[in-house]
Amino acid sequence: MTLMEINAGDTAWVLASAALVMLMTPGLAFFYGGMVRVKSVLNMMMMSFITIAVVTILWVVVGYSLTFGGDNGHVIGNFSEVGLKGLMAPEAITGTTPELAFVAFQLMFAIITPALISGAIADRVTFRGWIAFVVGWTCLVYFPVAHSVWFLDEGNGGWIGDKLKAIDFAGGTAVHVNAGAAALALAIVLGKRIGWKKDPMRPHSLPLVLLGAGLLWFGWFGFNAGSALSAGSTAAITFVNTQVATAAAVIGWLIVERIVHGKATTLGLASGAVAGLVAITPACGAVSPIGALILGVFAGAICAFAVSLKYKLGFDDSLDVVGVHLVGGLFGSLAIGLLGTAAAPSAVDGLFYGGGVDQLGRQALANLAVGVYSFVIAFVLAKIIDKTIGFRLTEEDEVTGVDQVEHAETAYDFLSASGVRGALSTRPVPAAAPVQDNDDTETSEKEGANA
Repeated sequence: MTLMEINAGDTAWVLASAALVMLMTPGLAFFYGGMVRVKSVLNMMMMSFITIAVVTILWVVVGYSLTFGGDNGHVIGNFSEVGLKGLMAPEAITGTTPELAFVAFQLMFAIITPALISGAIADRVTFRGWIAFVVGWTCLVYFPVAHSVWFLDEGNGGWIGDKLKAIDFAGGTAVHVNAGAAALALAIVLGKRIGWKKDPMRPHSLPLVLLGAGLLWFGWFGFNAGSALSAGSTAAITFVNTQVATAAAVIGWLIVERIVHGKATTLGLASGAVAGLVAITPACGAVSPIGALILGVFAGAICAFAVSLKYKLGFDDSLDVVGVHLVGGLFGSLAIGLLGTAAAPSAVDGLFYGGGVDQLGRQALANLAVGVYSFVIAFVLAKIIDKTIGFRLTEEDEVTGVDQVEHAETAYDFLSASGVRGALSTRPVPAAAPVQDNDDTETSEKEGANA
């Protein structure tokens, strides 16, 4: 390639998409932050924001190289581009964009994937334990999985995308099934919150949930359409499919909610939107707009049912990462084998388009392998962290509130707001100072709440 092959429009689209995907992690922070109780808001948001910092450093130092720097055994890259070595050179080009634009775009995927996991362990983990988990899981799971799925090199790439030929256009397998399986492992290792299924634990701020959902929906166009890596017809098709499936999933979720609970809720609307976004992610380049509509309706309905499984199976997935991201990502990936059409950019016919069950089998094997691998590594890693530096909060600290114990702050200063202490203060409360117990003002998470 030569420098003349860089396309300014494609480069602008990839960089803009990278910025959109970056915005999704703060959006996730608002989404998750609104769903927890008052005493956990800051910690929940901090777990997303610290992931931006930690994963960015990992990605620059070694992550990009291990994910996209050549191939070793079809499961991991190499150290040829450690520290992004050589990527500022004019000849460092990916497709029709500078390779550093691709580096930036893929970085944002690496950031949000572990951040998604945090919703499963709200209210009950140490901040140091979370940081250690993010470092370990990102290196041991995300980098090799992303390489296996997305490093394509005509027979010399990752085993899932290049050898198995499973389709994952924008991250249903590499991001959502991957994160959802890890979330299940952490929920099992760390156990239930104190008072789970006994005390009410409804979202403390539905406006924050809706704000977060809106930011996620907006940013997801970069997530999916940006994965085309060019400003052309593929980006347009995936953009439309993303919007259609998400809107349809909202309807699917609310129909189920109306039938089961008799009411359509704002939390259900936000949850349905996220479920649709998750499900269309792997399939946005494989289905038609009508296929996206069908996929979205079923994804919303299926995930609405799936979020109640934790109560039957007995694991405390605080914000339903498993019910939405694991189930939604798996459904969207399998739907490629059913609703895929050769007329779409991925050019594969699914069962309903006369393609047989071959692609369905490929999708199932890919997701099974990723789900099992992520679950096992996350389970072992969480055990090690808990036994060494500590992962689960003590019972006393959990009751006091993770915001106060881990950050010496509270999200809302009710005394100052009421004029008792004068002007609103944003300074941390000293550890030895008496601190107001916000438990009486908390609302709690609605059963079936989703992340």
